[in-house]
Amino acid sequence: MQDGYELSDFENNQETFNDLQNLESFKKFIIDENRGRPVFMIRFENIQNISLIDFIALLKKEIKNILETSDLKMGFYFIESKQSLLMGLVSLQEQSADRLPNIDNSFGRFHQDCIRQKICQFDYGIARTQSNYISTVNEIYSDLVTTSEKNLHDNLVRWGWTYFNRANTYISGSGTEAMLQPTVYYDHKKKIFSVKGGEVFVGGGAYKGYKDLINDIPLSQDIKRIELLILEKLIIACERAPGLLKFNISPQSLLDTFSNYEKVSRFNMLIRSRGLYPNNVRFELIEKHYEEGEFLLRDVCRCFWDYGFSFAADDFGVKSSSHQIVLDLGVMIQEFKLDPISFKFKANEDNVKFLDNLAFIDYCKKLADNREATITAEAVEDLETLKFLMEHQIYQYQAFILFSKIPIAQYKEEFEKLQGLPEEVVYEILGNPKLLKEQKKIGHIFQVAKQNGLWNY
Repeated sequence: MQDGYELSDFENNQETFNDLQNLESFKKFIIDENRGRPVFMIRFENIQNISLIDFIALLKKEIKNILETSDLKMGFYFIESKQSLLMGLVSLQEQSADRLPNIDNSFGRFHQDCIRQKICQFDYGIARTQSNYISTVNEIYSDLVTTSEKNLHDNLVRWGWTYFNRANTYISGSGTEAMLQPTVYYDHKKKIFSVKGGEVFVGGGAYKGYKDLINDIPLSQDIKRIELLILEKLIIACERAPGLLKFNISPQSLLDTFSNYEKVSRFNMLIRSRGLYPNNVRFELIEKHYEEGEFLLRDVCRCFWDYGFSFAADDFGVKSSSHQIVLDLGVMIQEFKLDPISFKFKANEDNVKFLDNLAFIDYCKKLADNREATITAEAVEDLETLKFLMEHQIYQYQAFILFSKIPIAQYKEEFEKLQGLPEEVVYEILGNPKLLKEQKKIGHIFQVAKQNGLWNY
């Protein structure tokens, strides 16, 4: 900031006065037009020794120096009832941590310079959030306003959730970090294995998995909103990905987030804008307690179903509490993710449990047939179990014995080639100790088959 400013430099600045927007224009200009970008809000209160219009002019004049960048979008709104000036900022640069302005330090220096040069005094609080695709403008605005007010005097904790927090960098960044656990389908008529799609997870870059990411989220953050941001991040990473893509979501998050029909519509638009189609996107309803209130789960799910989305019952097993969800959602459940506890027992180990599991598998098959749904066995550990499932007409698998998680970019590149692996090749790899050891290390049965001359893409 340069020394020697005079208040007359800014007085009677009609152009600056025009920068003050009404509330709806401010929200549209700063939030709605910047979907997918991080948005900053700086709240100024107790502005002294300078008029409001001159203070805005000062900010406009100094913003390039304050943030050391000119690639910005800014807007202003004044809350008369609280005598608060809101300044919205959006960086138009590529969203990576090393290219974004350090808002905290920059405005801290600006604040000190204004006092030192006796230009003006003010209190300020900074908020930031992702202007994501699904939340409403009013929700994002409310989050920014509340946080900026809380942070007016809270300099010590203001930046617990900053760009320089790894979790925020991951969520806000434009990188396509995601991992996919392939779903492999066995065609019992052609006797071949093919990749049908897969379940999408956090990982492949800054984080190994979802739990590591959550551990970096400050306690002050709304975990349901974070889950929504992560879901959007994974969907964006899957842009133009082929096959059936599956995403975990808790029934409670589905109820709390998407009871607003507008959000379901926004989700549909996000999917389509990424070159995906609703009938290729499936929500896996995880095994977790939920409470219905004004809105029922089946009604929220029906909104998605009407657009073409479908659902899977995750971890569906003999001890599953998701049975009621399956009954409530009816044909909207298009897949049962069979928990390994339902098929891992052998007859010679525990005959009663074995027979119980056979009965449960038969029950699942009837439920699936009624809905024209599929059954996917999770965490198949050995060839014997794989053959057992095939004998009982369970033909779809999400199992490390066939695939480890792979980067979404690799999945997109290889998908068309991961088709038609002969049954005898799978048996040879999983039944040969040397090849099995290689498969466990590489975690890609198609690749192992190719490298050993057993099959070619």
